[in-house]
Amino acid sequence: MSRISLLALSLIALLGSACSQAQSDTAKESADSPKSEKKKGKKKDKKGDKEVAAGLQPVGELQGGVPESSGLAHGNRPGTFFTHGDAGTTPVLYLINEKGELLGQRELPVPNIDWESLADDGKGTIYVADAGNNNNSRQDLAIYRVNPDQPDKVGKISFRYADQKAFPPPKEERNFDCEASLWHAGKIYLFTKDRAQRSTSKVYTLTDQPGTQTAQLLTKLPIAGEVTGADLSPDGQHLALVGQQALYLYDGTDLESALKATPKTVSLKGAGQTEGILFLDNSTLLISTEQGALYRYQL
Repeated sequence: MSRISLLALSLIALLGSACSQAQSDTAKESADSPKSEKKKGKKKDKKGDKEVAAGLQPVGELQGGVPESSGLAHGNRPGTFFTHGDAGTTPVLYLINEKGELLGQRELPVPNIDWESLADDGKGTIYVADAGNNNNSRQDLAIYRVNPDQPDKVGKISFRYADQKAFPPPKEERNFDCEASLWHAGKIYLFTKDRAQRSTSKVYTLTDQPGTQTAQLLTKLPIAGEVTGADLSPDGQHLALVGQQALYLYDGTDLESALKATPKTVSLKGAGQTEGILFLDNSTLLISTEQGALYRYQL
């Protein structure tokens, strides 16, 4: 073989080696690039979301066209519940079971300006809080008292907040929107959604009797979020508030002491827009979302 041929073969071998090395380096750079890291991070985030929401047990999905569930109350038979739609929807109480199956409807002869919460006294009476107040400018706030077996007979509690002087107040003071309520010992407790600072839920009380009332400020709860639902356990020792993908649990010997307790905060990340909450017993919660999901949570 001539010297020229040997030289040509050497050059070809050298070029092949260089190309192989370049391909190896490119593959390594691709694996180590920020784009690849970002993809890995997303996988971890998804896995994390599932781990965070692991305390929630999915039990059903709302059926029958129930629009944007915003509240929950006990039904007139064991294992049944009432829910309702959000602002501007038909003024209907929807009777469902825990699977979300629609069992019946009760249309009320009152408007749904912004229904946001339900409370019940455990004896068949439901209190519908038409107290949504996004702009903090409403002067027609109301709570409707009704037995769903007699939907045509509705009592009305018209109310205002004792400490609201302007409609609306300055933006930094807008904490007069209420999406959470509960009934206890002849009183209705209202929990505000702090649209201004997202730091405080104010607690007001009213009597459960129809008429015109002034909601009295009882206390202020430091909460890093916006409260959208509330309920008290049957034994009165556990107060549960739900916010947007967060659960706040207060324990005490009664409601008064629970309101003074330091809450346990539970992340509900990944559950959806959590709105309704209801104690099934002293240690089990039913939670609904605007998207129609129903969950159980065990204390």
